[in-house]
Amino acid sequence: MTSSARRSPRSIFLGPSAAVLVLAAAGCSLSDAQPSVPVPTPSAEAAAYCEALHEELPETILELERSDPSPDSELTAGWGDGAIVLRCGVPRPAKMDDPQSEGVEADGVQWMLEEPEGSGPRFTTTYRKAYVEVTLDSTYAHDITPLASFAGPVSKTVPGKF
Repeated sequence: MTSSARRSPRSIFLGPSAAVLVLAAAGCSLSDAQPSVPVPTPSAEAAAYCEALHEELPETILELERSDPSPDSELTAGWGDGAIVLRCGVPRPAKMDDPQSEGVEADGVQWMLEEPEGSGPRFTTTYRKAYVEVTLDSTYAHDITPLASFAGPVSKTVPGKF
């Protein structure tokens, strides 16, 4: 009888500990569902354009559902659990000073192309009052089709710099 009395306090202690471990593991797996994306810190003027852009962004791109990254911000958006990520109000990329940098045009919006090592392409708008960056996973390494989905919203909400 004394041995069962000794086990009872230990059983009560282990129960909550196991519950804490299960909750911690569940919390980790839930937070891993959305990719984490650094939120830009634009000027007040650029932030206003970005907030307007956020309202105009499509719910789907190439059949990928919108799934915004964490932390939640009007300056970031995502589709396909990180396959396509948009950040608005990013700093002007240094590569824009390079006369050899590559650019593309998608439905009237100019984009500068960067190809970081180990990831898919990154495009940043040019000639706009706020810089909009779109990162594509490697699935879209040779496909600018997703940029066409942003042309209308960008043209409507982020004025050109002329």
